[in-house]
Amino acid sequence: MKKKLFSRIFDTDKILHRAAFSDVDQKITKYHFGSDAFMQILESRYSCHAFEPRYPVSDSKLNMILEAGRLAPSAKNLQPTRIWVVRSEEALSRLRTVHSCYDAPVVLIVGCRNEEAWVRESDGINAAKTDAAIALTHLMLTATDAGLANMWIWDFDPSKVREVLPETREHGIYGLLAIGHPKDGEGRPTDLHTVRKPLEEIVINL
Repeated sequence: MKKKLFSRIFDTDKILHRAAFSDVDQKITKYHFGSDAFMQILESRYSCHAFEPRYPVSDSKLNMILEAGRLAPSAKNLQPTRIWVVRSEEALSRLRTVHSCYDAPVVLIVGCRNEEAWVRESDGINAAKTDAAIALTHLMLTATDAGLANMWIWDFDPSKVREVLPETREHGIYGLLAIGHPKDGEGRPTDLHTVRKPLEEIVINL
């Protein structure tokens, strides 16, 4: 009796195992490798121009986003990037005197010190900006994966940010990332969101 019972359980496990993998090809409907999930994150991410400040970002989601920034690769693994979390009402109020940040409840300031970054010997190019951009990309895509809208802010004056937030004064500031929930009717993607050049126009095969 026990043997029959275990045999049935084993058969059930095999059926479930087959079922778990039987729909893999159905899930991967557009891309050939891995899972569609990551590509869907890339496709769904957009620049949110209006956030609902009343809806906070949870600690668990914010910690996951920050961990993604910590895992970002950097030249020679020197990890010169720094992330300032602007979340308190007092800090947000100061930052909003130099940029509205679209009323986001959380803004991540990303920067680094040039002297801590790797410098390419052949032409003296400092990797700080590249390292910061990679970290910002990790933060941005992880925020999207967490179901949060975001905006990579580039149109700001770093000197003014350093003035209102003196904690950042010793670093170069390369970008702001506003994170939160989109405001109803205003935070949706613009018409330009889906406009992309074809592969033939941007890819050159040698």
